[in-house]
Amino acid sequence: MLRIYCPYCEEHRDEDEYAYGGEAHIVRPKDPDALSDKEWGHYLFHRKNIKGSHREMWYHAAGCRKFFNVQRNTVTYEIEAVYKIGAAAEADQSSGKSNGEASA
Repeated sequence: MLRIYCPYCEEHRDEDEYAYGGEAHIVRPKDPDALSDKEWGHYLFHRKNIKGSHREMWYHAAGCRKFFNVQRNTVTYEIEAVYKIGAAAEADQSSGKSNGEASA
């Protein structure tokens, strides 16, 4: 089970307190009505599905009820960084608190 650090609650909690929110940093189209069906479908359904280091959005459902981003290795499940929405990953990585814990 993953132990995920919540940057708002400032503590590690078990994975079952969180809900996965999908790939992080997906930018919504500014004018969705101007998109073709193919372009809109690509926005909705096409994701990178990276093997290795990947940025994800998580929701602390059983805690502060806020979204935040996690950089996680999808092969080893190691959490490399945790940072608030709108913050740069590199800035929060340098604070000793941002790293998550993973366990089998």
